[in-house]
Amino acid sequence: MLIAQQKYEENIAEYILYMYQIEDVIRAYNFDLDLLVEQFIKPQVKDESTLIEYRKWYRKLINDMKDQRIEKTGHLLDLNETLIELSYLHNALLGQANDTSYIQMNEKAQSFINEFKDKSNLKEKNDVELIFGAMYMKLLLRLQKKNISSETETAFEAMRAVLAYLAKSYHKMKKGDLDFLKN
Repeated sequence: MLIAQQKYEENIAEYILYMYQIEDVIRAYNFDLDLLVEQFIKPQVKDESTLIEYRKWYRKLINDMKDQRIEKTGHLLDLNETLIELSYLHNALLGQANDTSYIQMNEKAQSFINEFKDKSNLKEKNDVELIFGAMYMKLLLRLQKKNISSETETAFEAMRAVLAYLAKSYHKMKKGDLDFLKN
């Protein structure tokens, strides 16, 4: 909860990836709040008042996931709305803003994005969602301590650069500091 808020304010891409992980943790504990608190949260949080806040936050997430019927797969509606905003921004940076830096990064990553799309079960997703899918896959591979080939690392790095630029632009946009006409 505290981590999520900080990530949301500082780096929207890290926030989304963090929340994907939280959704999976909730699923791994079969939506059992007591078990999740006892085995996952308590070992990390020693302060009782913070523990109470985390319990409330996880309870809300569990209820939202159940209400939105994403117990098996899928993401919370607010995450999907943020992904839509990021997708619009992505298209704006490539189109009307004609942001040459972003266009070059995107061109460098496009073959990797297409390859990931072909190999994944995310074929109906747009490029931004595909990049998030790839970055989440990288996170899971790292957590499982699996080796990542240098070729795959190169692909991840190209997509990460696009995502980092997009996240920075998103925060500028939200603050009103992004001028689409100034390129």
